[in-house]
Amino acid sequence: MATLGDVAARAGVSISAVSRVLANAPSARVSEATRERILEAARELRYRPNFAGRALKSARTQVIGLVVPDLTNALFTELMHGAEDEAAERGYTMLLGRADDYRPGGEVLGRLIGEGRVDGVVVQVGDGVPTAGLGDLLGSGAPIVLINSAYPGHAGSVALDDETGTRLATEHLLDLGHQRIAFANGLPRSFTAKRRRLGYKAAMTAAGLAIPQGYETRLGYTADNGRAALQRLMAHDEPPTAIVVANVNAAIGMLAQARATGIRVPDDLSVACVHDSWTAENTWPPLTAVKMQFYAMGRTAVRGVIARIETGEAADVVITDPAPELIVRESTAPLRQR
Repeated sequence: MATLGDVAARAGVSISAVSRVLANAPSARVSEATRERILEAARELRYRPNFAGRALKSARTQVIGLVVPDLTNALFTELMHGAEDEAAERGYTMLLGRADDYRPGGEVLGRLIGEGRVDGVVVQVGDGVPTAGLGDLLGSGAPIVLINSAYPGHAGSVALDDETGTRLATEHLLDLGHQRIAFANGLPRSFTAKRRRLGYKAAMTAAGLAIPQGYETRLGYTADNGRAALQRLMAHDEPPTAIVVANVNAAIGMLAQARATGIRVPDDLSVACVHDSWTAENTWPPLTAVKMQFYAMGRTAVRGVIARIETGEAADVVITDPAPELIVRESTAPLRQR
């Protein structure tokens, strides 16, 4: 394995000059030609930095943790890609952590942070996890950025533009002539569900439409929750002609339940959801969905945690650029006059 001395000999410079250039240190006062010669020598010799030694010297691992409730969830794919790309560009490695029943004070973060395995962590709290347990975690002083959640008094979070996303889905159904539009939402305590509810209500209010009692369910984001939501909503004496679903996974369950009960989508019922994924376009019928910017969220969250690590700065960010985007597919259609 090549050493700094080997690179220095090949480039005809001192070892200290090689060290500073390869570390991209501000103190590396060398000409551009010398810098290129050093980098070329490192490439030719296939030099790899000694990260263990660097970590001992800087007291950093150059590793960031990303903890999400379920790595098999299709929605997290873009998030992970964005996080990994941003980390790689900044010289960090991304370590993924999964916990299906993740609790903020649980073993996963305790090991990552307490044992010094990572410099900072990006955390997605599960939809059903109460925020009360976040206090001890955030009070530890570790660089932590929350995604799709927030905690009073803690600076360092990244959220999607949930309100706009749900408003776009609702407005699409309104434009198709629907007025009896129901809303299948997440759990009442969910950070994202509260924000998505605002978008639905804003669109209905702007259209001058009252929301009938019982036209909103707050059961959660799973496929089973979507099945239960459809049964509850369609049991009304005057059932909806369209439903906005706050999460694509719940919408997929809703479509399955509609097929099982003989409800034709979109002939009898139009369904639009928040979040687009490969699963949305491969259902039957393919789901009309609002694409939320998970890739940008991943990059922004990693950028935020690195800023916290390196400068101590922290901020709360809502991803508005790129904006949520409506993807129209076959699960929605103009209102049929009965």
